[in-house]
Amino acid sequence: MRRFQTPLLLLLALGLLAGSPAQAQGASASAAAPVVSPALARVSAPAEAHPSQDRLTPYRPRLGRSKPLVAIVAENYYTELTDYVLPYGVLSAAGVAEVQALATQPGPIRMFPAPMNVEPQATTARFDEEHPEGADYVIVPAVHKDDDPALLAWVKSQAAKGATIVGVCDGVWVLARAGLLDGRRATGHWYSREDLRKKFPQVQWQQQLRYVEDRRVITTTGVSATIPVSLALVEAMAGTERATQLARELGGAGMAWSAQHPSERFQMSWKHKLTIGGNAIAFWSHEDVGIPVDQGVDEIALALKAEVYSATYRSTALAVAPRPGLVKSRRGLSIVPDRVMGADAPRRMLSAPDANEPLQALDQALKGIASDYGPRTAAWVALQMEYPGY
Repeated sequence: MRRFQTPLLLLLALGLLAGSPAQAQGASASAAAPVVSPALARVSAPAEAHPSQDRLTPYRPRLGRSKPLVAIVAENYYTELTDYVLPYGVLSAAGVAEVQALATQPGPIRMFPAPMNVEPQATTARFDEEHPEGADYVIVPAVHKDDDPALLAWVKSQAAKGATIVGVCDGVWVLARAGLLDGRRATGHWYSREDLRKKFPQVQWQQQLRYVEDRRVITTTGVSATIPVSLALVEAMAGTERATQLARELGGAGMAWSAQHPSERFQMSWKHKLTIGGNAIAFWSHEDVGIPVDQGVDEIALALKAEVYSATYRSTALAVAPRPGLVKSRRGLSIVPDRVMGADAPRRMLSAPDANEPLQALDQALKGIASDYGPRTAAWVALQMEYPGY
């Protein structure tokens, strides 16, 4: 979702207010009413009833490993928060793989849209030293510098070593620039759809699918697709029963991870443009909101809450710790707090992330946004996240 995150693109969004009404005709329905299939659909049929195209290729053990090795790689300058944190949290919670959070360079990773910093567990260079044979899976989030030579080279090298490469949301740009999508089927964030088609005509771009697999390369649609594709990866590694159990453990009882997706619903409408413009222009009403974080904070719930509150153009979510220093998340991520309680914390503090049902944080945060800033702002955030459940 990198394309919404710079001031220049904000000005572009404001400029769209002068565009043709015909461009938005028929698109406003996605903001006005909920759709049939949420990102993690509640279904009456069990997950086992998924059609075959909804299943990723089962993991085949290799290199003598008892568990697959998963590397999630960030680019230090700016990486999408939920794209990076959610796969780490879900796969770590599953306990079916060794999961490592990497960055191309030493030092903290700056996240967007929430200005949270995360310390990587290792650099890509260190990973190569420890695992010269490569990972089994490499997950690539949306990053600001998707043409970074070091990132492109590393992802290509991992593919050459036999890893399955997963491009989450606008992480597809990295895969495409690395040449990994040539001649393959793929998908991506709705906002990037036409740019991707024009830039990479050799790729077979798909719609109506939340994630697409083609010969050890997996791509997904927008931000909210990280949850279902992470559950689909757990299913590929450990079976449907474990994935179903995990969804239940994370607060998603009865949830499925179907690849089916109403792509045509995601378009910029006049209501969205007016919301962007109104929120951006009313700078006097912008606010920082604090999210309490302490040792053992649930990174899944934290990332979802921070992302939603930082994508409104009305608020920015900051991680607020009780004391200075790194905060270790529930599953081992090192978070650099933005503020300290009692020192420079925002005047408005939100509730702490719910560790009991972290998958519910997305819907809960969207409800909070609707209450705080109105339903149109909540609908705009859901559109950015390509979340069909709101």
